[in-house]
Amino acid sequence: MIPRDLAPELARAAAQAPVVTLTGPRQSGKTTLCRAMFPDHPYRTLEALDERAFALDDPLRFLARFPKGAVIDEVQRAPGLLSYLQGIVDEDPAPGRWILTGSQNLALLQSVSQSLAGRTEVLNLLPLVWEEVKRFDHHPVRMEEAMFSGGYPRIFDRHLDPSRWLRSYVATYIERDVRTISNIGDLVMFQRFVQLCAGRTGQLLNYSSLAGDCGISQPTAKAWLSVLETSFIAFRLPAFHANLRKRLVKMPKLYFHDTGLACWLLGIREPGQLQSHPLRGPMFETWVVSEIVKHRMNRGEPGGLSFYRDRNGAEADLVIESPDGLTLVEVKASETAAASLFRGAERVRGHFADAARGGLPLPEVAVVYGGGDLQERTAGRLVPWRHVSELAFPRRGG
Repeated sequence: MIPRDLAPELARAAAQAPVVTLTGPRQSGKTTLCRAMFPDHPYRTLEALDERAFALDDPLRFLARFPKGAVIDEVQRAPGLLSYLQGIVDEDPAPGRWILTGSQNLALLQSVSQSLAGRTEVLNLLPLVWEEVKRFDHHPVRMEEAMFSGGYPRIFDRHLDPSRWLRSYVATYIERDVRTISNIGDLVMFQRFVQLCAGRTGQLLNYSSLAGDCGISQPTAKAWLSVLETSFIAFRLPAFHANLRKRLVKMPKLYFHDTGLACWLLGIREPGQLQSHPLRGPMFETWVVSEIVKHRMNRGEPGGLSFYRDRNGAEADLVIESPDGLTLVEVKASETAAASLFRGAERVRGHFADAARGGLPLPEVAVVYGGGDLQERTAGRLVPWRHVSELAFPRRGG
């Protein structure tokens, strides 16, 4: 097992709260991380039929086997267990006794909010960030390889072919879990919907267009997208809103958490296909945005991210809020360092001039590109794709 960036935050939570709830997609490494960090805790998974039946039929006796606590995996399989856990925790609120994991965010958090409010900290473990991927002996070297491989740990731990593993992942987990999250009758239509979403990653989310292309209603499209968000497959990035005297776009943008999965859904079967693929730009943008999202989640700070676009086409792919001000991030798949890469973000930066005259600092500008040179320019920072983690928590002046 490689060190995971979330580990310090998980240790901090276990030192303060009697229950820690760790959610994330299937195969993101939740079980491996928890068993490594809490080796003295008994481990049980509710994926096992006998353990699940025990937890459902007699939850008090199930929990009584662990007087000092335990790691309970896939706890959403027996949500009623949490009500009984509440009483146990109230009697003995010693921190770090109970470590719960689950792969279905919405279903799990609903149960947690009802039964364990004020008693648990909730953390998310998403697929690997680039800094974690590099800790494996066999890891991608080129940008296209990084996008194609994605970030599921088993691919790198066992040196597997990403396409073969992801094909099995879709069939084994996404399609199966869909049936437990939502009553989706037409699985073939849902598969098409997921593929259409992959084709829209890094783009504005237009429910009408998405529903029309899939042949479903808008309410169905919204419900199915919630399923993808619940399973940590996709997420929505909100539009930036501020009083800048500009007509800003309000609809969110759609992104996949893992570009490897998005590539597989789009029929991309080798990294070389990304060099000339029509979605190379949006896929690279997805990789960059998801990297920053994951870095912030690993620090327990998932918010503070949006994108900027007005009705006249001025756009910044990412707006990062920090105590020092805003950072505008533009993403360009080009490998050539050129001044033209800054034009879009500089245009948006000019929209903040009135606010700057009122005493607020002008946003800083950074461009993430496919090249390898880190450069400080008058217009802003030019950041190679390998160094994208440096933008997750920007500080003014570099």
